[in-house]
Amino acid sequence: MTTTTSTSAPVRINPSTWNEPFRFDHAQLRPAPSRTLSIAGQASVDEQGQVLHEGDVAAQISLAMHNIEEILRMADMSLADVTMLTIYTTDVPATLAAYSALTERLDTVAATPPAALVGVTALAFPGLAVEITAQAAR
Repeated sequence: MTTTTSTSAPVRINPSTWNEPFRFDHAQLRPAPSRTLSIAGQASVDEQGQVLHEGDVAAQISLAMHNIEEILRMADMSLADVTMLTIYTTDVPATLAAYSALTERLDTVAATPPAALVGVTALAFPGLAVEITAQAAR
């Protein structure tokens, strides 16, 4: 079991290490936040809701994460403030193969939020392979 503590960072709780390549902690203990942000499912869509990057899971993950980062920025937060990610996908193997599109963004701020990867049969719009929800707090 590993735990990491510092005065500003969450206490990272990991009873094993298999999760490390995926950049998530099994759990995190944080002080009570003064602000929380709930982010609805973000996907690879443009401002009019049209699906972009159909058939390209890495590009879909990248745009979904970009959308999350933009919402975080508007709330004066960053990926370092994310307390939970849920990645919904219609193709788990393809999402795992393209997972670096997510971990590269988390690595820029050394973020390891608890996360879940959930296989589903369909998402909101035809052509979507990935949708990501997030919780953030500060």
